[in-house]
Amino acid sequence: MANKLKLTKKDRISVWFRSFFLQGSWNYERMQNGGWAYALIPAIKKLYKTKEDRSAALKRHLEFFNTHPYVASPVIGVTLALEEDRANGLPIDDVTIQGVKVGMMGPLAGIGDPVFWFTVRPILGALAASLAMSGNILGPIIFFFAWNIIRMSFMWYTQEFGYKAGSHITDDVSGGLLQDVTKGASILGMFILGSLVNRWVTVIFTPTVSSVKLAAGAYIDWSKLPAGSNGIKEALLQQTAGLSLTNVKVTTLQNNLDSLIPGLAGLALTLLCMWLLKKKVSPITIIFGLFAIGIIFHLIGLM
Repeated sequence: MANKLKLTKKDRISVWFRSFFLQGSWNYERMQNGGWAYALIPAIKKLYKTKEDRSAALKRHLEFFNTHPYVASPVIGVTLALEEDRANGLPIDDVTIQGVKVGMMGPLAGIGDPVFWFTVRPILGALAASLAMSGNILGPIIFFFAWNIIRMSFMWYTQEFGYKAGSHITDDVSGGLLQDVTKGASILGMFILGSLVNRWVTVIFTPTVSSVKLAAGAYIDWSKLPAGSNGIKEALLQQTAGLSLTNVKVTTLQNNLDSLIPGLAGLALTLLCMWLLKKKVSPITIIFGLFAIGIIFHLIGLM
């Protein structure tokens, strides 16, 4: 067909950029439908020339839609292909287009969270936080640019994949590959989060278990140190050699727990929260409960 309608790369880039705002008008009735329709406007304007056809296209894309905002891109790509075929006279009706959207958004929604929220973001966040905590300005910069490069690249290339594959992409997502990828990403994400427990969850018990007075020579005698910088240098050397800073060795409950298993209290608290969530306890209830327990334990001198 000589005058066949075709979406150019510029048109698809416009749709890709608008898809960043998929959740800009999220609502409880049809969820992401407003952002979805907004993203497709450049394609609708290109493919349909009359006001009636454009209005009909917008109307069918204002139906219910909801999935992970990043993995919506392949669905957008397939939809662009279907709309292009329809504009060129192929027998594709509203039910077919909506059916493809609904059929894809469910399986893809399950892969978005474990891949992006539970894997990519924690890894980048941990790296950036470690740099930032050491005073390195590259921490937030690396996180900002790395996250957005990954996010934007993924959305563009999966949209292009969906557009080029057309309606045949539904054969891919209906197989077992997607479930395997989702399971693997979930396991990796949980492993990453588990490794961060000891770093980000801190529980310190303050009760004193024992207090032993040290013999002379086992601690730094501050009265015998030279004045000025020489005294500081000598104190550091003695501490490095194993001398105590004070003449009394105090052992707390936390010291004993750390000698047994470092981070044991933090791990136990994490497992307790997981158990409560499994028992359908509200996260808000758990948060306020932890606040209350922390305040009470601090007042009675336990933490």
